[in-house]
Amino acid sequence: MTLMLIDAANLYFRAFHAIPDTVTAPDGRPVNAIRGFLDMSASLIDKRRPSRWVACLDLDWRPAFRVELVPTYKAHRVAPDGGEEVPDLLSPQVPLLLQVLTAFGLACAGAEGFEADDVMAALARRDRDRVEVVSGDRDMLALADDRVTVLYTGKGIAKMEDMTPAAVRTKYGIPAENYADFAVLRGDPSDGLPGVAGVGEKTAAALVSRFGTIEQIVAAATAGDDGFPAGAAAKVRAATDYLAKAPSAVRLRSDAPVPEVDDDLPARPRDADRLAELATELGLESSVERLTKAVAAARG
Repeated sequence: MTLMLIDAANLYFRAFHAIPDTVTAPDGRPVNAIRGFLDMSASLIDKRRPSRWVACLDLDWRPAFRVELVPTYKAHRVAPDGGEEVPDLLSPQVPLLLQVLTAFGLACAGAEGFEADDVMAALARRDRDRVEVVSGDRDMLALADDRVTVLYTGKGIAKMEDMTPAAVRTKYGIPAENYADFAVLRGDPSDGLPGVAGVGEKTAAALVSRFGTIEQIVAAATAGDDGFPAGAAAKVRAATDYLAKAPSAVRLRSDAPVPEVDDDLPARPRDADRLAELATELGLESSVERLTKAVAAARG
């Protein structure tokens, strides 16, 4: 059995930007994100044939505990009203998408005060089956192990990469479990993570490969310069305040309190009448049919 965990926001943002907003419901409302999400989900289910599936939600896209540790965390994505900057034509599509998934009987899960990343980490770690995590967020690579594969969608669903621990080591030169340490050192503009001044990707990989976690790297730098690339130990020592806080902001929280969900692929829609009503109202009959066929095929 395989559990597929979907980074829901990542997928519907990707769908929104990939499909023109001229794709509308009969009443003129844009439904491009909903259509794209359903079609991409159908493609994933048809190709990978999971037996279980969960759309993982951001119930807090910028958790206070992360901002307290790293004030710049996702700061560039804050809208004037203090919420997340989301395209006006996308915002009203999200609750409709969740209604479609609920009527279909596909599980959605979130945890108050946590991001979808943490939800996926919690569900993956407490499971015993094979897990496939679908996300374009590289932070999820830290989950890759002998049971968990990250299907990295940075270049799209059609070009997604199976990121196993071996694949992570080949691509970045580090153990998968140390990806957060690598990101803290190198920085990540997409998350507002500054990194250590003067430490790029190659140096970050060398430090993580040589010493391990941020705590071990700082301890080694404090003890002396042995084993460090030229000048790197001094750069680490100069960033000790940042390095004391950032790892806890970047590391995935597998302790997120995610409620239990019925994640089996449904044998039939949970609410067939409501699903048919939504499909007609939104002009999504073909996408719902495509997803229905993919789920049926995956169930065998």
